[in-house]
Amino acid sequence: MRIAILSCFYPYRGGISQFNAALLEELGRQGNQVKAFNFTRQYPEILFPGKTQYVTADDPAAKVQSTPVLDTVNPLSYVRTYRTIKEWEPDLVIVRYWMSWFAPSLGYVTRRLKKDGIKVISILDNVIPHERHWFDKPLTRYFLGGSSGAVTLCEAVADDLTAINGKLQHTVIPHPLYTHFGEAQPRGEALRKLGLDPDRKTLLFFGLIRRYKGLDILLEAFSKLDDSYQLIIAGEPYGSFDEYDRQIQAMGTAAERIVTHLAYIKDSEVTDFFSGADLCVLPYRSATQSGVSAISFHFEVPMLVTDTGGLKESIAGTGTGLLVGQCTGQAVADGIEAFFADPEIAAGCRKNIKKQKDILSWERFARNLQDFARKL
Repeated sequence: MRIAILSCFYPYRGGISQFNAALLEELGRQGNQVKAFNFTRQYPEILFPGKTQYVTADDPAAKVQSTPVLDTVNPLSYVRTYRTIKEWEPDLVIVRYWMSWFAPSLGYVTRRLKKDGIKVISILDNVIPHERHWFDKPLTRYFLGGSSGAVTLCEAVADDLTAINGKLQHTVIPHPLYTHFGEAQPRGEALRKLGLDPDRKTLLFFGLIRRYKGLDILLEAFSKLDDSYQLIIAGEPYGSFDEYDRQIQAMGTAAERIVTHLAYIKDSEVTDFFSGADLCVLPYRSATQSGVSAISFHFEVPMLVTDTGGLKESIAGTGTGLLVGQCTGQAVADGIEAFFADPEIAAGCRKNIKKQKDILSWERFARNLQDFARKL
């Protein structure tokens, strides 16, 4: 099959770009002709909340060959993108969708391709974004009009899709594991690199820092724990870190047991944080699936999650972590203490993670995706 993937690839950074690169490689490994079509401009710099959209020179991210063609700001590029992909004569076009900013550009291209009889599958990270706006639903409806079918990565997103477009054929294929970060290193060695005490229980908050991810809830929880715990915060803030910094400074001596790495974490650095962690905490206020959980699975780090979105389904439902029923500091603190109070909990989580690693392979994801495409 000739498969075109229209989304972000190298030199764009982040989990979606990493996902696309892994899918591209696996589809090619399974005998398809696959071509990557990239953005020339993903977001205007003024709208991007982080420091940069791009892989830096010292980041060893895999360099994927792609054709840069789509500028989300320039409608003339929409026409050019449609024509460029059509001229390649794909049997299937795959696009990624995670926020309504992309609806006008991707929707235009996919509607034209679909009208020409080309199958289009949208992989939907979100149907409605975590930080919502009044225009999200109408724009998403427009985008979905260009899809022959859709893949969601969890049931929660499938439910959102059905609420907006109940007629579109769709299937759920869980988020595969990220495996390109290399192998885990000894826990003590990783903690010494990070300047932390190997004798303390180590909590990890990882990934882009945005309000819906609940770092303030975790900091409140940490303030309730005794001095046998330490916390790593690793990720780039999208917005000001000041409110979190004030929380940390108000903790007194507990602040000395918190280490912050407030920057985008390069691929080569990821192993340090997960190798040193005993428990990855995802205290999200809202969630679909999480790329952080895909990394935790790879490094076999159990997770503690709040009862929201797809986290309950993918983590608590598989026995790979603990679920707390309320999104509060006290509930998260109680869950953390319960996890460490019984060594059998951690052992059971790691055993179940090993089972999930066999299930959540890129090979299985790509085969299920192709099977779905053939049925459309």
